Amino acid sequence: MANFNEDGLKKKLDDLNMSQQSIQTVSLWLIHHKKHAHTVVNVWYRELITATDSRKLTFMYLANDVIQNSKKKGPEYNKEFGSKLGKVFEHLGALRLDEKSLRGLNRLLNVWEDRSVFDADHIKLFKKNLRVYILPDSPILFGEEIAPRDVIKEKKEKRGRKEREGKKKEKKRRGRDKGKHDNPQSKKRRDSASDAIQPSTPESRLRRDSEGDLTQFAVSPQSSTPPSDPPEPEQLIEAIQELENAATSDALVREKIANLPDEVSDVNLLNKLQDLAAGRALCDQVEEALSMLEAYNKRLAEEMEARKAEHRQKQGKVKKVREELKAHLQNLPDISKLPSIRMGGLAPLPSAGDLFT
Repeated sequence: MANFNEDGLKKKLDDLNMSQQSIQTVSLWLIHHKKHAHTVVNVWYRELITATDSRKLTFMYLANDVIQNSKKKGPEYNKEFGSKLGKVFEHLGALRLDEKSLRGLNRLLNVWEDRSVFDADHIKLFKKNLRVYILPDSPILFGEEIAPRDVIKEKKEKRGRKEREGKKKEKKRRGRDKGKHDNPQSKKRRDSASDAIQPSTPESRLRRDSEGDLTQFAVSPQSSTPPSDPPEPEQLIEAIQELENAATSDALVREKIANLPDEVSDVNLLNKLQDLAAGRALCDQVEEALSMLEAYNKRLAEEMEARKAEHRQKQGKVKKVREELKAHLQNLPDISKLPSIRMGGLAPLPSAGDLFT
């Protein structure tokens, strides 16, 4: 994982797209660098303001992922985003966004309200700045004054009834399944199957979140591998940190090794020792250098073995492609054996006169 800097952050935001994988990857990187939360949110805010209207919802989904998945680690991002989101929703409310973006933003606010991600005053301010309400003909509109209050109330009550009915049905289904699948392995298979039936995108995940199905990390619809329980964000961060701490990437230890005094590696310089104290000091330096080199060489060996295994796996895949390619080529016709047009191997094409006679 690269060190934090503003240019790197801007590059990641430029490459950000609506896919679940893209949002989660950038989110994990930001959570890892949470000590720079103030700078992160300021850069995120500037990039969102200048982004095209079609990409603004993507920035909001990224903020949602960071806010909700960093709660256990500390309040830095919740505080920093909370101070900016009022202006963000005011900016979004002044735009003529498409219906998809407005639906996503409205759903995002509902999730934050249901989960108490922000307090009621913040949510009220965000909704006021965004100015998105429910219409009789469409779930999105600008300005509450356009829709009568009784229509708004009726629509909200209708939506509430549907949500309660859906929760009752889901509760009954889970009750029936509980008797059939009461062990952890069955639960994992059942959850995986549910994720496979309903592919996850940032928008669909928010939809399920708002309905009570707290699926934080679901299987990507583009994935061809069998569905399985996804790792926790902490586990992913730990794995990425292990890659970052690889021996060949440890510039600090390499610099220490490069700066070791010549006396610890050149026996010809031992003659320069003047007294016993200097000899003991050099002995301590040699022991320290030896310990550091042994540990570093062990890390290098482990990294090399891991890389060898990785490349052997890639080599096996390439060999498989080569074999498939050879088999495919053998089934293709040999063009050299086809009749030559120049040598008169094929009959001449009919003339225009022949076609109409």
